[in-house]
Amino acid sequence: QVQLVESGGGLVQAGGSLRLSCAASRSSFSISTMGWYRQAPGKQRELVGSITRTGITTLADSVKGRFTISRDNAKNTVYLQMNSLKLEDTAVYYCHALFTSYWGQGTQVTVSS
Repeated sequence: QVQLVESGGGLVQAGGSLRLSCAASRSSFSISTMGWYRQAPGKQRELVGSITRTGITTLADSVKGRFTISRDNAKNTVYLQMNSLKLEDTAVYYCHALFTSYWGQGTQVTVSS
């Protein structure tokens, strides 16, 4: 069993930045490709981006150039750096160990005008 715990969400003005963290409870995290997802009210959960064990990242077109994903395997933690936030980035953000059933509980990000 692996627990994933997100942190770092909050309220930020448009144009601002936040960094989300996702801490895993086990070192086996380091072998996992990790993904960040988000779900806005009334919308389906969508993939924001992912990062492989070796640090290869993918990002959704909607966040390219604004968001970056990184990880620290020694700390069993993956990060989502969000810059130039827009109103439409408002959502609950989740981390997920791809190809497993492990999800975090989510952290709310609210972008205000």
